[in-house]
Amino acid sequence: MIKYMCHLIETIKVSGKQFLNIACHNGRMNHARLKLFGNSDKIDIAQSVRIPADLGEGVYKCTVTYSRNIVKAEFSLYSIRKIRSLKAVHCNSIEYEYKYADRSLLNSLLQQRMGCDEIIIVKDGKLTDTSFSNIILYDGSNWVTPDTPLLKGTKREKLLREGFISEASVSMSDLNKFDKVSLINSMLDPGDIIADCRNILA
Repeated sequence: MIKYMCHLIETIKVSGKQFLNIACHNGRMNHARLKLFGNSDKIDIAQSVRIPADLGEGVYKCTVTYSRNIVKAEFSLYSIRKIRSLKAVHCNSIEYEYKYADRSLLNSLLQQRMGCDEIIIVKDGKLTDTSFSNIILYDGSNWVTPDTPLLKGTKREKLLREGFISEASVSMSDLNKFDKVSLINSMLDPGDIIADCRNILA
């Protein structure tokens, strides 16, 4: 097995001084540790990372950096970005199956947003993710998420499991079938950030 010398991250929502959706984060982290480093032992983030006693009552982002083991955990107060427009950026070579700490390629793609607030990455003609989230699209009746995500996010997996969203193949030519796009990740619920699909610049 190839041993990758790299750092990965888990970004976890903390509310009421509690980790949210922690089982999904533990599962993804331990899967990555097994596949990339050969570590078969299980780490429980909630047991390994202490939430600071002086943390306020707001919503916080906990960023856990790890490789074979947890390297560090950082807490920061979270606020939702305002995103109204998105630029479709094409990149067929991108791979982001694991949540690497190195975001240099994602950041370089973000520089191509041409005045828009954020990007949607298109790979092999299919919609994938933004630079920091999965996406779901509303067709007037149902929420759909592309079946070609770069990263299978924990919130995406939770919403699929609960039946709130379904997967579908979505290409750029399919965008006219949808009214709205919402960005989701561990910190964002459906509806927290919504943009009109007419504001997606091809």
